[in-house]
Amino acid sequence: MPFFSYKGRNNKGELVKGALESYDSNALAKQLLSIGITPVEIIPGPAPSAGNSLSISLFEERIQPIDIMMFSRQMYTLLKAGIPIMSALSGLLTSTKNKAFVKVISEIRASLDSGRELSAALNLHPKVFNSFYVSMIRVGETTGMLDKVFLRLFDHLEFEKFMREQIRAALRYPSFVMMAMAVAIVIINIFVIPIFAKVFASMGAELPLMTRILLSFSGFMVSWWPYLLAGFAGIVFLFRSYTSSDKGRYQWDSFKLKSPIAGEIIHKATMARFARSFALSSKSGVPIMSALNLVAQTVDNDFIAHKVEQMRFGVERGETILRTATNAGVFNPLVLQMIAVGEESGALDDLMEEIADMYQRDVEYDIKTLGSKIEPILIIFLGVLVLILALGIFLPIWDLGKVSLHKG
Repeated sequence: MPFFSYKGRNNKGELVKGALESYDSNALAKQLLSIGITPVEIIPGPAPSAGNSLSISLFEERIQPIDIMMFSRQMYTLLKAGIPIMSALSGLLTSTKNKAFVKVISEIRASLDSGRELSAALNLHPKVFNSFYVSMIRVGETTGMLDKVFLRLFDHLEFEKFMREQIRAALRYPSFVMMAMAVAIVIINIFVIPIFAKVFASMGAELPLMTRILLSFSGFMVSWWPYLLAGFAGIVFLFRSYTSSDKGRYQWDSFKLKSPIAGEIIHKATMARFARSFALSSKSGVPIMSALNLVAQTVDNDFIAHKVEQMRFGVERGETILRTATNAGVFNPLVLQMIAVGEESGALDDLMEEIADMYQRDVEYDIKTLGSKIEPILIIFLGVLVLILALGIFLPIWDLGKVSLHKG
């Protein structure tokens, strides 16, 4: 998504500046209004520098999600104990070990000293505290339940971390299998087949078609491996450049959801994050329109985010959540039925939590059974590889050996 530079006024009339990521200027305006900032000017602009947030230097410590989790948990504990925010932040300055995060906390404290609200101070660090986090803090400030909101954010971030790890686990095994297959093919063609090629050349016999194909392919890899390596590096670079663009990222995220085996796990994990984020927003008092807008930025998948945006547009037109969810085409019938019950009973947030739990259980089960799904593919590949080697390499040696014995 593109970045926009904005200027606005907070509830105290103070000028606030910054840069945020959003689908368009209208979506950003609604996002700013949801956190108590009245936009004055919104223009396309570059991504914010990392001076106030995550450091892009390889030699500086980075702020990790676990740092935000611990910050949320500690703020909940301190605020629940009746400690003022300024004193709580001062205490965190001495206990936080991440130097980059210490700098951020210090700047937040300075912003509060200048009269800003906590949500506005956090909003000055968009690379550390995303719009969803800032909006939840804003809700906590207006409802007087800031400590509870920090606890909910801790639970939410812990769930987000768990689901990201589940997605990585789902992709790790297939990726490892594919890499192992690729390495095996390279080793066989560069180191194994050339040895047999010398044996065949010394015999001077007519070789089968399969053997000639294997020898030709091996010779090509041996002679052109620097160019093949450079071409592979170029493909990786082009792929990363393409997936960093809006269109490329959208298409790649869509492909990941449709990919065999891992795609279903990624889809369930993404929908679990959507349901959990929506439930948290709704329970915290965020209006449905703002909640959908914020959730679209937390699902970490542009394809699903686009579907959530379509749901928001449908709700704007007066459609029900059930109808927009059905039109989105990403929910299974059971989930749609639960949404219908939740909407009719007025307990949609509770039903969304149950949906998230259901998806989470499915993801955990799919991860456990992933090995049994991958093993048949691996066995088939190894069988085909052995068959090709047997027909192309070992069978000619066997035939030549029989001919030599017959002549002897």
